[in-house]
Amino acid sequence: MTATRRLAALLLAVTLTIGGCTSSPTQSAGAGSGEATAQRFQDTPLEGRTPVQSAIELSVKYARLSDQNAAMRQESQRLTVDNENLRQQVASLETKLKQTQKELGEANDLLIEMLTELNNWKSNILGFRGEMRQAAQAQLEALLKVLELLGGKTEAGAIQQKHAGMLTLDPNDVAVSSKLATPVRSEPNGTR
Repeated sequence: MTATRRLAALLLAVTLTIGGCTSSPTQSAGAGSGEATAQRFQDTPLEGRTPVQSAIELSVKYARLSDQNAAMRQESQRLTVDNENLRQQVASLETKLKQTQKELGEANDLLIEMLTELNNWKSNILGFRGEMRQAAQAQLEALLKVLELLGGKTEAGAIQQKHAGMLTLDPNDVAVSSKLATPVRSEPNGTR
């Protein structure tokens, strides 16, 4: 392909040279545009060269620029295809991102709901433990009264001090007390 262009450019240069193209660009009717055209080709000095040599050099430059143009067009097409592929990829990733954000929002709402239920459960359990302690205290007080009526000698102050740690309600206490887990093996008044 480049050989054909080079040959065409060489034939054009030879034709112009043989045909007698001797007018300079400054002598043409459009002197302003001729000067701009002449300045484009002024990158190498033309003194001491024949028109044929200049035509050959220009045809070589034309062939090189044609090759560069073809390569740039291929690169442009490749970049266009890559750009289109990236656009499609971005579109699919945007839909996946929206779906993921939606699922994340739902999961966040579910976690908030679960946290609320956990806090409610914790307050219910702590409240129930408090009620159990109050019931145990009432039972102990009733047992002390029964024992006193039956004629047993009890020191209510000593028993209350002994069981004060077990009967006080501490709402910050989350762990199960080991004192509640151990059964009482003897009667509060010392009899078996």
